Amino acid sequence: MARRSEHSLEELKALVLSAAETIIIEEGFSALKVRRIAMEIGYTVGSIYMVFTNVADLIMHINAGTLDAIATQLEQVQEGSAEQSIETMASSYLRYASQNFNRWHPVLDYSLSVDSKITAWYQEKVDRVIAPLEAQFLELAPELSEDQRKRAVRALWFGVHGICALSLTGQRDKADIDDIEETIALLVKNFLHGLSPSPSGEGRGEGF
Repeated sequence: MARRSEHSLEELKALVLSAAETIIIEEGFSALKVRRIAMEIGYTVGSIYMVFTNVADLIMHINAGTLDAIATQLEQVQEGSAEQSIETMASSYLRYASQNFNRWHPVLDYSLSVDSKITAWYQEKVDRVIAPLEAQFLELAPELSEDQRKRAVRALWFGVHGICALSLTGQRDKADIDDIEETIALLVKNFLHGLSPSPSGEGRGEGF
């Protein structure tokens, strides 16, 4: 490791985030302590607060990296139809959450905290996760207004996220992942079926 004087503030910020992510991945979110991070990188606690306003700011940046990783994974999904792509994205999200549970779970906890305050740049990270799904909904139901489409996307993704949260924070036996995946597939298929035109001629998006 370089001497302290050789690290710029941006480099120090990167060191802190890297150490924090390693601790979370290897030991879980409960092991993350500012003093522990400082010890790992050879800096004082005060130095960490030179690059992060407080612990909440640090956690938000850690979670932002996780959201970027999830978004990158979803952006790589390319299937033959919009329906197939949406189902694959939902499955991909489950697989990421299962295989990277220690990294994924803080995003769940932090987003539910009443003390959290979503800033514009962090909301952009969240929006990037949802963007691939919105693109598929545009192809699937172009007649929906932008507001209707966004609400439909949120409704479906909240359902997928909820299944992941309830399933993975309980008994996280990898042997059960296939069962969870089937539950998510059932949710997606029935939700998308509800967007399809009915035999009576009613258009998609009724109820929006």
